[in-house]
Amino acid sequence: MNSTETALQERIKELTCLYKVSSIISIAHAESIDNTIKAIASCLKEAFQFPEQMEVIIETQEGIKHVAEEFSIHSDILVFNKKRGSIYVSHKAKANTAYVFLKEEQLLINNVALIVGDLLERIEIRNNEIALKWQMEKASRLAILGELTAGIAHELNTPLANILGFSELLKSKLKADETSVADLDKIINSAIYSREVVKKLMFFAREMPQEMKHLDMVPIIKSAMDLLELMFRKNHVKHVTTIDDEKIMLRADSVQMTQIIFNLLINAIYFSPKNGVIHISASQNDKEVIIKISDEGQGLSDESLEKIFQPFYSTKPVGEGSGLGLSVVHGIVMSHKGTILAENNSTKGSTFTVTLPK
Repeated sequence: MNSTETALQERIKELTCLYKVSSIISIAHAESIDNTIKAIASCLKEAFQFPEQMEVIIETQEGIKHVAEEFSIHSDILVFNKKRGSIYVSHKAKANTAYVFLKEEQLLINNVALIVGDLLERIEIRNNEIALKWQMEKASRLAILGELTAGIAHELNTPLANILGFSELLKSKLKADETSVADLDKIINSAIYSREVVKKLMFFAREMPQEMKHLDMVPIIKSAMDLLELMFRKNHVKHVTTIDDEKIMLRADSVQMTQIIFNLLINAIYFSPKNGVIHISASQNDKEVIIKISDEGQGLSDESLEKIFQPFYSTKPVGEGSGLGLSVVHGIVMSHKGTILAENNSTKGSTFTVTLPK
């Protein structure tokens, strides 16, 4: 076989490889990306002059580095113009002289690297779209829930005010009847408790009045830590506070900022194990203030991550929580045009991240 025929056969093998790789990618799914990469590597190997003497390695994970053998070629895989991996082709045969790769073989792996990079870009875009869609659906559900909650809260305010007013009036008329007065006190206390629940619902629905002014978050955080020091000790929980700057200024309601810190810390203390550590951090950039509170508890289930900010949703035992603490925090954050994110830590526990515009 002459050199022209040999060269032609090699070109046919390379074009066939590119066609097969394109076919593999056309039916690829994000869930089976590992199998897709293996199939591409196998196909690429067959395109070389001596496939049985070649080893093909395709790496698509950050942080992995393949040490190239003496006789090898490689091409980087770029995803959004950043290196995401590489394709390595090595000659396995033991030889005293270097195996000479064809320039077309280098071009081939360059083209395959481009195709693989394009596939990874499409998968990343798809995953981002799914995550964004989920976040929008969740925000929409919470917004609808907020509207319903606001209506319910307003409807309850008037009858609760009537119950309290008439109970106090009856109490003044029945001073001599101790039993009736005691019963009326129970009614009054229950009505006051119900009024507080309504107030928390209104926080979630962003219906509470605010006194917005420029304030420093540092003393607010430190004050909350001081007030909760006894609770930390009682529950045998430690805390580490990291504040990046001497002053962290933003425009907000000081009482509501205190409620955010209090509710998140009380929640973190409750779910922390004995001798667990809660990390509190506060930082800022030109546009935002970021507050993070992390615990070392059992973390959040998929259901909790979905419903954690809904009113009356609680993972605490019955009688140990109203399920309104985090919904109040969510309402306050939203009313300040901020965001709050709940997520599990990589090791243990969970982190709540509050981002507020300045």
